[in-house]
Amino acid sequence: MPLSEFTLRRRVMFHETDSAGIVHFSNYFRYMEEAEHALWRAAGISVASRGAKVGLPRVSAAFDYHRPLKFEDEFDARIRIVSIREKSMRYVCTLTKGDEQIATGAITVVCVSKDQDGVMKARPFPPDIASLFEVSAEAEATAGLTAGRRDT
Repeated sequence: MPLSEFTLRRRVMFHETDSAGIVHFSNYFRYMEEAEHALWRAAGISVASRGAKVGLPRVSAAFDYHRPLKFEDEFDARIRIVSIREKSMRYVCTLTKGDEQIATGAITVVCVSKDQDGVMKARPFPPDIASLFEVSAEAEATAGLTAGRRDT
């Protein structure tokens, strides 16, 4: 069954905080990427397998910060697929601590292959990868889409 979301539980490490004692803003992007990698592992593959014929560079990334995280805070990073196109995938990530929303972010990746000179070119997701993922039902309900639909 294709996956559409994953929740990763995490604890803030001391080295992730700044001099004000809160998580440095750049770490939120790492948390989102950790959740993305966990989603792919749950699907049975890696985002960067050795010898992979495709790569997934980020072409867009953003975060809105609502409340700070501090050292030792335990939180969840929930990542959901909100769009799958022929050559790209977009995720939304929500960081929560208990019932509190900490931050919301989004990231878009593009499937690429490299030629002999190392130049990347966008290409369709291979079918064996595309078949492992689907758009989140929650995202589809919000957008008024039909379940299982893939954007082209």
